[in-house]
Amino acid sequence: MSTSATQQASVSALVGADPIQRAQAFRADFGTLRDEVGKVVVGQSNIIEAALIGLFAGGHVLLEGVPGIGKTLLVRTLAQSLSLTFSRVQFTPDLMPADITGTTIVVEEVDDKGRVARQFRFQPGPVFAQILLADEINRATPKTQSALLEAMQERGVTVGGTTHPLPRPFMVLATQNPVEQEGTYPLPEAQLDRFLFKVLVGAPSRDELSRILDRTTTGATQDPRPVLSAAQIQSHQELVRAVPIAPTIQDYAVRLVLATHADAKGLATPQVQKFVRLGASPRAAQAIVLAAKCKALIDGRFAPSIEDIREVALPSLRHRLILNFEAHADGVSQDAIVNNLLATLPVDAP
Repeated sequence: MSTSATQQASVSALVGADPIQRAQAFRADFGTLRDEVGKVVVGQSNIIEAALIGLFAGGHVLLEGVPGIGKTLLVRTLAQSLSLTFSRVQFTPDLMPADITGTTIVVEEVDDKGRVARQFRFQPGPVFAQILLADEINRATPKTQSALLEAMQERGVTVGGTTHPLPRPFMVLATQNPVEQEGTYPLPEAQLDRFLFKVLVGAPSRDELSRILDRTTTGATQDPRPVLSAAQIQSHQELVRAVPIAPTIQDYAVRLVLATHADAKGLATPQVQKFVRLGASPRAAQAIVLAAKCKALIDGRFAPSIEDIREVALPSLRHRLILNFEAHADGVSQDAIVNNLLATLPVDAP
């Protein structure tokens, strides 16, 4: 049986399966996909898991790190491990919105009688892929960056008054360099809020760097194979949303998000009141809950816990907090604010 036939049979079997069977299938598929990516990407297990959580939660992921540490390799390997269409856009200052979304062109056609007929036809851009790599997204102008807003939120693109739906599933994996700021444009808050996670990609360890050299300087290469289809991924995305969450667990996520606002009485810490200019939006609560549900399934549980909420809080919140000038002057980061909230916010509601 071919790979595609096997994947289709797997989806058909899950349609009538009970939640426990579907949860077991999710965990098995997640592990298979993680292992397949791990054949190429050395280490970075937390980064790989975050990217996969973004995929199965139906969100987008922003990867931030210095050049040469494998951000683009991770995204390309993930795309190769899935039976999905893949597109890459290298963001540059001269990139235009139409270069991403597509444009309407005039097409000339000759009929049987030799008459030339002209008509407008939409030419899809690279955004019409199931996995889009937005490489060095902060090098494009805000106007071009905003071309992704509708695509990321609505899963569609409007050109010339006509809305064109994007293929499902659809995921944007964007990369940016936090060090070299010359010729870059910080992402607007509205666009940052569309990312489920912002993940900081660090340098490899001594052992990991040694293994990278073994794989890249000896001529030994290993290409990943497609292990999941679009239908399987969509089935797992539906399962993640169907996972129940206890009211007390959800309330902890709600209080955590509200505590990022300086005017949240009884919740905001002195650090938040002093340094945060604008707290997280409701999308942050959605991201935390969906990611926590996914974490529970990965661990073989069918309900998220407080610990799941705490584990996904940092990548869900760090890009959604806007700090004031005093925070920048004192060297206080978004991560420090979130860690302070996790350390002080009581688990039980007052």
